[in-house]
Amino acid sequence: MSSAPPTTTEVAFERDPRPAGRAVRRPRSARIRAWLGHHRRDLAVALFFTAFAGWLTHGLWPNPGARTLALNPADQALYEWFLAVDARALFGDFGLLTDRLNAPDGVNLMANTTVIALGIALAPVTLLLGAPVTFALLAAANLAGTAVAWYLLFTRTLRARRLAAGLGAGLCGFGPGMVSQTNSHLHMTAQWLVPLIVWLVVRLLRAADPRRLRPVGARTPAAGPDRRRIVSSAVGLAAVVTAQVFIGEEVLFLAAVTLLVMAVTCAVVDRDLARRALPGFAAGMALATGLALVVLAYPLWFQFAGPQGVADGVFNPRHFSADLRSWWAVSPLSVGGGDEAAGLTTGPAEYNTFLGWPLLLVTAVCAVWLGRRRPAAIACAVAALVMGALSLGPSVVVGGTRTPVPGPYFLLAGLPVVDGALPMRFALAVLPLAATLLVLAVDRALRGTGRARRLVPAAVGAALLPLVPTPLPTADRPPLPEFVTGGHWRACVEPGGVLVPVPLPSPREPWPMRWAAAADVAFGLPEGFFIGSYGRHGTAAFGVYPRPTSALLADVARRGDRPVIGEEQRRQAARDVDYWDASCVALADGTPHAESLRITLEQLYGPATRVADAWIWRV
Repeated sequence: MSSAPPTTTEVAFERDPRPAGRAVRRPRSARIRAWLGHHRRDLAVALFFTAFAGWLTHGLWPNPGARTLALNPADQALYEWFLAVDARALFGDFGLLTDRLNAPDGVNLMANTTVIALGIALAPVTLLLGAPVTFALLAAANLAGTAVAWYLLFTRTLRARRLAAGLGAGLCGFGPGMVSQTNSHLHMTAQWLVPLIVWLVVRLLRAADPRRLRPVGARTPAAGPDRRRIVSSAVGLAAVVTAQVFIGEEVLFLAAVTLLVMAVTCAVVDRDLARRALPGFAAGMALATGLALVVLAYPLWFQFAGPQGVADGVFNPRHFSADLRSWWAVSPLSVGGGDEAAGLTTGPAEYNTFLGWPLLLVTAVCAVWLGRRRPAAIACAVAALVMGALSLGPSVVVGGTRTPVPGPYFLLAGLPVVDGALPMRFALAVLPLAATLLVLAVDRALRGTGRARRLVPAAVGAALLPLVPTPLPTADRPPLPEFVTGGHWRACVEPGGVLVPVPLPSPREPWPMRWAAAADVAFGLPEGFFIGSYGRHGTAAFGVYPRPTSALLADVARRGDRPVIGEEQRRQAARDVDYWDASCVALADGTPHAESLRITLEQLYGPATRVADAWIWRV
């Protein structure tokens, strides 16, 4: 009896010696090539953002130790010290109160913008190559990482076309405020976790919606909230928020305020969604908050109520308010900007507004064009208006003139935590909000037909073009003394002891803190540049009141005079080094008015000893 010829599938099955049900497993190299091929466009975007960030900061290379950001060198010295003290965690020599500055009282690291998580993560780089290298890496990586993170959010969560996502991500990572804050404010530019926070909140909201579509493309709604996804989103949110606290609390605060405004707006616009998802969403947020507080309760207590802790801000909100005219000006750090706009803010590290009238106009048109089609667009528009209004501070400033018109920030002034944020930095939240509106508009145009398909991307590109940043200005900085780099300081003070550099570091002149950073903070310093509780009634202030000997030496370094030293000055000098618990005083060659300082110190502490390129006094 004849049988039908075997089918192709049957022949293939007979020739396949593998057991049934086992999938073909390709070699690892083939899987890597396949993954790279599938994501090659995304990788190209990430590579472009990285190269662009490197170009913007190329002035710090190839020798970061000899270069500094010319527009804010003092803060760079501060952050290099932060990174060096954070790196000591690898030695087990780390605490939230460090005695390596402001000896003997120490410094509360939680009350300062110490980017602890970044410093610990990059500790091997700091210990091997030095804190200036770590600083230069973070200056570029924060820009590129923020842009890449927003690009992934736009393409994965909003499902936007790559062109739309790239334009929006570029604004998020390289907008005027981000480039300006790169002038030594690492805690403000490390925003690459913010898109992850947004994604987890969106994921939690979707999981809490009982009418969400089933995940496998089905058109029928699910039976109820996805409790497993709610829990996983809450746990992830708690972890990311905790990490952001140890990177930059101010960024987390701005993100939280922005998301709160957006959530309220969405609830008003889509009341049906609010009624459906509120129970599950609230439960998830409560779980995330509780888990985060388990980890953060002690660090936050330590920040506000611990030794050297402060519960208020060190900046005056009236001084750090955005000028209304700065919104339609273009940053001097952009190709379309000019130096005349610099007077509309407090300094080159605070060009937080400066979006230019073309971008403001195009963003407003896009928001109107999107209309009620996208509740997310309405939420972004409302949040941008709120955060922009808050940036104006307690009273509106126009062209440098303070008007009697109160700003919305007036309602928040004096509130705990809120008062610690600079009003003008609320404008930083407008960057991703405006970028999201542009992404939604360009994506809608690209998916449609007609003139809008070309007109909208062209208009957005033209509005962004004047904001393209230029490389950050850099300058040479004085080399460190051989006394420090050669390890000769060990002849003067034992590791863990206190070295008194002359003149002592201060908020205005923090340069001796570079000595400690170069020595991996193996010795402590008196006084310094930090935030502590030395203001009136224990409020926040920069630095500490200098001791009499410190003030005397600072005056000699500034003016070059040679004061008459009597017995009382010598007794005070002895009391001061005893108060600091110092082992030695050091004066390096190249210090301004070094000869006058040496003569003064010899009158205070006796004959000096020459070690490498420094004079030392063992006290």
